[in-house]
Amino acid sequence: MTVSKRSAVKQRRADKRKRERQTTFFVIAGGVVLLIAAVVGISIYQQNQPVGDINLITPKDLPNPQGTALGDPNAPVRIDVFEDFQCPSCQVYTANIEMQVINELVATGQAYYVFRQYPFLDDRFATKESDQAANASLCAAEQDRFWDYHDMIYANMEGENAGAFTDRRLAAFAEALDLDMGAFNSCYNANKYQSQIDQDIRDALALGISGTPSVFVNGKAVSPGYVPGFEDIKAAVEAALAAGN
Repeated sequence: MTVSKRSAVKQRRADKRKRERQTTFFVIAGGVVLLIAAVVGISIYQQNQPVGDINLITPKDLPNPQGTALGDPNAPVRIDVFEDFQCPSCQVYTANIEMQVINELVATGQAYYVFRQYPFLDDRFATKESDQAANASLCAAEQDRFWDYHDMIYANMEGENAGAFTDRRLAAFAEALDLDMGAFNSCYNANKYQSQIDQDIRDALALGISGTPSVFVNGKAVSPGYVPGFEDIKAAVEAALAAGN
């Protein structure tokens, strides 16, 4: 084979490889574009769905509500509860355990009770319902209505990442509670309390939390690995009181 023929063969091979690379690039690029379009389409669809029915709540008489906390900040024991508003176990905890903790341990002055944000169930989803609900709850807290909004969220859970906590529905919850909607929307759209949420997440990670609800009494985990019952929390509080004495 002459030099010119070898050069022609090499050039054809080079051209073929170039075409193959270009084809691969366009296939991958096309797939990425389709994926992005699908994600954006799902997000737009969910955000523009009708608000639908909303389960209303009856505000509770709670001991000294201050932001995301309840009770006496100088109480000898502190209870921190890390939750994700999309967490079914958190909903169970709220419905069946939390009020007993508040009535018997917080209202009696034994413990100070603090809700902490740990939105993680939407980490792998394009729609960020855990983050959006956390954001909205703190905007309600700005108007001294965190605990009412907290109950409203759990009363309207529909499963994880299922469209229950779109922007429109979260605003509808606030409206149902007769919040100042101008202030709420401004706060929500600005993600005003993102730094507070980020700090709660950092604290949760430092404590080794991998699920919710996670309850801590004076910094010690109560029944790690499963949802603690009232007796578990009560025993931890009594132990902390005894240690303090």
